[in-house]
Amino acid sequence: QVQLVESGGGLVQAGGSLRLSCAASGRTVSSLDMGWFRQAPGKEREFVVGIRWSASTYYADSMKGRFTISRDNAKNTVYLQMNSLKPEDTAVYYCGALLTGRLGRLDRARDYDSWGQGTQVTVSS
Repeated sequence: QVQLVESGGGLVQAGGSLRLSCAASGRTVSSLDMGWFRQAPGKEREFVVGIRWSASTYYADSMKGRFTISRDNAKNTVYLQMNSLKPEDTAVYYCGALLTGRLGRLDRARDYDSWGQGTQVTVSS
């Protein structure tokens, strides 16, 4: 029902910044719970940060202070601002959406209804 398209990934040096975008279509982002996850080679998909339809945000402890989620309702887009990037942040970053009313957990990937294709973030040392 909702289509998500990530963009903004790329190659950056350690200490640099990137802003990822997740553009939604089919539903308004203010009617969705949304989140960012990442997956590095050989590892499970890892929760980064989520935002409820009400705009409440929830961060993984390891991301707090460096990563920030935001939402632009007019553009129907959710962003992930990543600062002070480290080589261990290298991963494919995915945007997901959970339809309101499902009572899903923001930090549990299997609760999400839709996913984007992902965007590669590579941080060099």
